Amino acid sequence: QVQLVESGGGLVQPGGSLRLSCAASGSIFNIGGMGWYRQAPGKQQRELVAAITSGGSTRYADSVKGRFTISRDNTKNTVYLQMNSLKPEDTAVYYCNAILSLLPWGQGTQVTVSS
Repeated sequence: QVQLVESGGGLVQPGGSLRLSCAASGSIFNIGGMGWYRQAPGKQQRELVAAITSGGSTRYADSVKGRFTISRDNTKNTVYLQMNSLKPEDTAVYYCNAILSLLPWGQGTQVTVSS
């Protein structure tokens, strides 16, 4: 089964940027649509914040639109999330996963936005 490994998180000041990566152990082209989810402190649910189809079409949650950019490299089986103009409310653990048939969740990567 495909395993997902997220990386690139860290501590950043408000207004800063981070680039997250998600490496899959198998073909993401075969998986289809992929997305970045986040789980904020104290919240039970993960929120889908960005999604990308196999063909490259994207959509975003209103809360990140214009600030985050999702991309994928099917040849490297990797999905990326470029996060700009970060806000304290973006603080969360970020995960990648499929859009339709969820795979086992990875460990996620912590993003903390604080001065």
